[in-house]
Amino acid sequence: MTTTGAEAPAIRVRGLERSYQKLEVLRGVDFDVARGSILALLGSNGAGKTTVVNILCTLLGADAGTASVNGFDVATQAADVRESISLTGQFAAVDDILSGRENLVLIARLRHLKDPGTIADDLLDRFSLTDAAPRKVSTYSGGMRRRLDIAMSLIGNPPVIFLDEPTAGLDPQTRLEVWRTVKELTDRGTTVLLTTQYLDEAEQLADRIAILHGGRIIVNGTLSELKALLPPAKVEYVEKQPTLEDVFLAVVSDDGKGSDAGNDRSLGTDE
Repeated sequence: MTTTGAEAPAIRVRGLERSYQKLEVLRGVDFDVARGSILALLGSNGAGKTTVVNILCTLLGADAGTASVNGFDVATQAADVRESISLTGQFAAVDDILSGRENLVLIARLRHLKDPGTIADDLLDRFSLTDAAPRKVSTYSGGMRRRLDIAMSLIGNPPVIFLDEPTAGLDPQTRLEVWRTVKELTDRGTTVLLTTQYLDEAEQLADRIAILHGGRIIVNGTLSELKALLPPAKVEYVEKQPTLEDVFLAVVSDDGKGSDAGNDRSLGTDE
């Protein structure tokens, strides 16, 4: 498979199967990801999401079926696939001893790119990390580390990026930072395959959503198409209370209202 025309999907998967000894994890997985779009792959723990990603990234072989990434067959053209992709896993793959800029320069040099310093500076600016560039990554917050990790994955401008549960374990504010970053990727034409257990994350980010269950894709469509699978919603008038996430984001916002200077928010106490 070497078709790279604009009409061809960036990722195509047909009949993918994979077992671990007697455990059948994938039992005929089929889906496409259009170029410049985000597909969210949903599934519970152990559903096989990471197995799919590892096969598409050529880290794992399939027992049966075919898959192509950026027009290249993952089984027979693995080197071409690797040049076309980047993978960001559940944990930021950054070096704590190095500074943010040094991490980026290192990856650019490993990819034999010209002018790695300029590449690093451009990415630091793009991901709002310029001020933190000379600091060791060990001093970075979770959101900064994740942004740096994604920035590192963009070195060389890969057309396809795999994000395997990129917000696992992050606080609500940091998750929103990552969401903004991911949306910017597709605005620039990058194709993203996102695996997640967070339904709200899929709703916010994905152009299409596929649900992996029992080793197969059981539904695949836009959010509107998936909602149409259920009976029409009943109209009810209820009082909408703020969620805990609404409260958390409000009190920690950067507008000064959530600062603790003369603003003690103790609850359930009397004067």
